[in-house]
Amino acid sequence: MSNIEVKQIIDPMPASDGAGVKLKRSIGVEPDYFDPFLMLDEFGSENKDDYIGGFPPHPHRGIETVTYMLQGEFEHEDSTGAKGRMSSGDVQWMKTGGGIIHSEMPTMSEGKLHGFQLWVNMPAKYKMNKPEYIYIDAKQMQIHKDNDKKIKVIAGKFENAEGPIKGHNVEPVYFDIELQKNKEFNFDLPSTHNSFIYLIEGEIKIGEQSHDSVKDSTLILLTRGEKLKVSGLIKSKFLLISGKPIGEPIARGGPFVMNTKEEILKAVQDYHNGTFVK
Repeated sequence: MSNIEVKQIIDPMPASDGAGVKLKRSIGVEPDYFDPFLMLDEFGSENKDDYIGGFPPHPHRGIETVTYMLQGEFEHEDSTGAKGRMSSGDVQWMKTGGGIIHSEMPTMSEGKLHGFQLWVNMPAKYKMNKPEYIYIDAKQMQIHKDNDKKIKVIAGKFENAEGPIKGHNVEPVYFDIELQKNKEFNFDLPSTHNSFIYLIEGEIKIGEQSHDSVKDSTLILLTRGEKLKVSGLIKSKFLLISGKPIGEPIARGGPFVMNTKEEILKAVQDYHNGTFVK
């Protein structure tokens, strides 16, 4: 079985979205697409001016958005009638399908906000499906804990801890890992998957080969293989995310991701004609 090594280390780009929410964007800029992952944003600030505007109502089609709240509170509302308040540790997994209009607005007026949003592509056969909103309370998520590490499982399985997202077409792995100094995290991944680590804080060594040091808020793309080893050079916290590539052409148009340019134009027309939400 082959070892997984570092493929590329990428510093996220400063960006803003919604009503001026400041964030760091990696996937979606460099790389533009890491099949099946379309975008990865880290949002976080102790300055309320960086997040208070939130994300007012906006549309999506053809993607799944996965929002993981590490700290803070946001309220979700969408065109399916779903509502939910996300607090620290919660996840929302939204399958936008053929069309959804939603908003994410802070319910906090001060304090620290910190979290991630990941966009996952949908295969053509699912892109026009009925939207689905999945809210996952932090208490629903299983955690593996030993003397070396703590692993919160959002998707996939680590030993006896299994994530609440099951039967998904890209067979996702989504772990939040806290690793102690001089300890190891070892995990087997499918060799068919594209995988990455996002170092939130700390310093880690990946695989057996030497690589440049990585600092806080850094994306690390991984080579394909089966055996992943991560060593904590100091106490560290990182995300491990992996998924099976879809292997279809994509066309982007802001909040819409389809397979052809014609489908993007249709999404724009539907939105402006008032026929976007079925």
